[in-house]
Amino acid sequence: MARRSAPLSEPSYLPHPPHQGRRLNDSAETSWQRFLRTEVFAPEKLPGNVSILTGATLFFGGIAALRTWGELMVPA
Repeated sequence: MARRSAPLSEPSYLPHPPHQGRRLNDSAETSWQRFLRTEVFAPEKLPGNVSILTGATLFFGGIAALRTWGELMVPA
């Protein structure tokens, strides 16, 4: 049975145009600022970015801890 869509909506197989939200494109915005806004601080990407930051922090924190207290872990 075919799936019906709402009468005024687009078909589901057509790609939707990217949604910029309420933010207007700032002509003075640099590519670095645009990258930070769209990839780092975007609400839909924030949970993944926090997960990556947590993993990197634990990794480098473990290295620092082993370099500092590594000798205490080896039986004498």
